[in-house]
Amino acid sequence: MKFYQFTPLVKTLIWGTESWQLSGVQDNETLTKDGESLNALVRKLKDQLVGAANYRRFGDEFPLLIKFIDAHQNLSIQVHPDDETAHRQGKPRGKTEMWYVMDSAPDAMLYNGLRQQITPEEYQEMVANDTICDALAQYQVKAGDCFFIPAGRIHAIGAGCYLAEIQQTSDVTYRIYDYKRRDKDGNLRQLHTKEAAESIDYHVLPDYRTNYTARKDESQLLVACPYFNTAVYDLTEPMCIDYSDLDSFVVLIGLKGTGTLTVDGEECIFREGESMLIPATAQEVRTSGTIKFLETYVLS
Repeated sequence: MKFYQFTPLVKTLIWGTESWQLSGVQDNETLTKDGESLNALVRKLKDQLVGAANYRRFGDEFPLLIKFIDAHQNLSIQVHPDDETAHRQGKPRGKTEMWYVMDSAPDAMLYNGLRQQITPEEYQEMVANDTICDALAQYQVKAGDCFFIPAGRIHAIGAGCYLAEIQQTSDVTYRIYDYKRRDKDGNLRQLHTKEAAESIDYHVLPDYRTNYTARKDESQLLVACPYFNTAVYDLTEPMCIDYSDLDSFVVLIGLKGTGTLTVDGEECIFREGESMLIPATAQEVRTSGTIKFLETYVLS
């Protein structure tokens, strides 16, 4: 029980493709290379896989959903509820997430957060008259950009973005605005106006980008929140990462390059575009090669 690699679920959507790298979402679970589902692995190994505190908190459901998103068109303007709102709406949980841009077209952009204060009544008017995008903070993006999206924050990925998404295990998305786009049958895509209105956080911040200084050969913390902690490593030299005091699984998400990982003595090749689940029982990971990856885990 050193590490696990999974076969991604690739979904072709109206705006591009999603690769679900690691998923315990019901009816959308990823499978190990041996054909075992992620949640079956949790049921079998329990706290040995996810950590004692995480197993008490989440039970037999793996707590994170990890995707690669390749946007050929703009995604809809959307919002996710927090846990409390989701429960009121009959959903098991809300969704807080983050994005890490892996690559982008020269003119790629995204929306994250409100750039001006609006009231719920003004929000309804702007959706109705197709001006809601005017109220949103817009960012030109490049590889290495990071954005945290707590539940309640309006957001949308733009065409030309290729990014890694880390989120709570939840598929609850409320579509606010979709550019009058039609589905394959010619129908306007469904909006979730009421549910979205109940979920929006109207606070305005001066900047929604995660600002950090990129450095080689050290851990760089990007996000720390109740649902996940995420750091980026950009390695050109061997490193030993000590997990002996961590009561959590760890997921490593390959961003660029190729390296060798040795988990408690067991070795494997780790490449960009791959994700690896390391059990909570692991003591250390040794790396070699030139490899850039995200590291994420959950502290309960």
